[in-house]
Amino acid sequence: MLVKLLRARLRPYLPAIGWVVLFQLIQTVATLYLPTLNADIIDKGVVTGDTDYILRVGGAMLGVSLIQIAALAVAVYFGARTAAALGRDVRGALFRRVQSFSTREVGHFGTPSLITRTTNDVQQVQMLVLMTLTFMVSAPIMCVGGIILALRLDVPLSGTVAVAVPVLGVAVGLIIARMRPLFRLTQERLDRINKVLREQITGIRVIRAFVRDERERARFERANTDLFDVSLAIGRLLALMFPTVMLVLNLSSVAVLWWGGHRIDAGQLEVGELTAFLSYLMQILMSVMMATFMFMMVPRAEVSAERIEEVLDTETSVVPPVSPTAPGELHGRLELRDVAFRYPGAERSVVEDLNLIASPGRTTAIIGSTGSGKTTLLNLIPRLFDATEGDVLVDGVSVRDLDPVRLSEAVALVPQKPYLFSGTVASNLRYGRPDATDEELWKALETAQARDFVSRMPEGLDSPIAQGGTNVSGGQRQRLSIARALVRRPAIYLFDDSFSALDYATDAALRGALSSETEGATVIIVAQRVSTIRGADQIVVLDAGRIVGVGTHGELMAGNETYREIVLSQLTEQEAA
Repeated sequence: MLVKLLRARLRPYLPAIGWVVLFQLIQTVATLYLPTLNADIIDKGVVTGDTDYILRVGGAMLGVSLIQIAALAVAVYFGARTAAALGRDVRGALFRRVQSFSTREVGHFGTPSLITRTTNDVQQVQMLVLMTLTFMVSAPIMCVGGIILALRLDVPLSGTVAVAVPVLGVAVGLIIARMRPLFRLTQERLDRINKVLREQITGIRVIRAFVRDERERARFERANTDLFDVSLAIGRLLALMFPTVMLVLNLSSVAVLWWGGHRIDAGQLEVGELTAFLSYLMQILMSVMMATFMFMMVPRAEVSAERIEEVLDTETSVVPPVSPTAPGELHGRLELRDVAFRYPGAERSVVEDLNLIASPGRTTAIIGSTGSGKTTLLNLIPRLFDATEGDVLVDGVSVRDLDPVRLSEAVALVPQKPYLFSGTVASNLRYGRPDATDEELWKALETAQARDFVSRMPEGLDSPIAQGGTNVSGGQRQRLSIARALVRRPAIYLFDDSFSALDYATDAALRGALSSETEGATVIIVAQRVSTIRGADQIVVLDAGRIVGVGTHGELMAGNETYREIVLSQLTEQEAA
């Protein structure tokens, strides 16, 4: 998966990678050339006392060092840019893919996991690419070049290299093999930490209201300890890796010095050559050690790449039409034909056999007990889900065939849990129509019974709104969400229990103002409160996912027992009449 991801995402940056390889090659060759020059200074300058030779070769060493530094700086610059660009591209691809998901796919992965995959997992892959372009490109060049130059200096002494490199490789390989499953577990434990932390931050008021602080602390502590245990196991293996590398490195140096000293004593090797050979040995083993660091990062990056690709390879269940229909203007006539929806693997459908027509200029209300499928029915209209059976039509065209942009423009949904974005009142109201004027915003606020409290805010339309709308009350959030839908001026309004946080007087005033503002549009209201929907042109009664009655309030009170039970649970017989 890692190779697949990098092959696809690094293709646009091949020229930059080419420059990285070129300049890494230059700096590595310069690094390999320096010990040879140093050996010449010792053997031909220091031993013979030739000061001019020392100065001349020393100047050459200084020039080679400057070339090495410059080439390394350019290589690191291009490598860092490429890694950062890769991270940006992968995060963008993940964001676009998640944006295309239906509620089903988001629920499958879970919000905390999607956040971790978009941030931490991408960071792991990005860091691997950065380290590869910064160190790993030069490591094989340095290793091969060092071996060739070491053989050129002294073949028998090079036997230490033939022993040290395989020993180091096998030792590191065994340690890395133990680390791979731990890295996968780390990412899963990070998901869990994110999930617990997100729940606790979001639900902090509930936690304090029920005095569950200690329980939640213990819950977080368990998740935190689980991550600590895995991190500690990885740390132990890392602690074993560095001494192993240094042990092989130091034993190899001792062996070279001992054997090389005997060869110098026998007149088979010069002092400068031994110094250069020792430098090449260090460079060879250092390149192996750099490769070790890279291999240490590969397992975690590979796990992260698998998690990233899992998201990128997941197709949304709400598939855009190949040849979308884009009618000139949608009037909002809505029809459900034998519609059913079932979650994957579920034993029974959430809703089934739904047949309904909602016409422009009329208000359709949906009522039913908790879990009867009211919200699911509403979510099928803007294609947050796709019906598993039957068809949803707008102006006689299936929503599966409609241009998604046109469908979005024609439908305004006020969800059961209204959500406001960080920004201002105006930026939230203009979310559906950026070109709306201030006058239109105030008009929408007036209709939604929100003008009074917005005008009392210090900056009016420019007053700040916190993420999620946490700096306004639940009723104010609902009214601002309704105003946002009104600014959109759609053909179909969907209100999913959007009046539940309002008092009866505000509810009545808002519904009265809505009737004139939504004239000519199709209005569908889901509500639990009978007083909210009793004046609708038609009321749809849901029970266990099926429509068990359609009619006006009076008709249903006279002939539908399910509706009558719901009404009489809230009103007296006289009030209901």
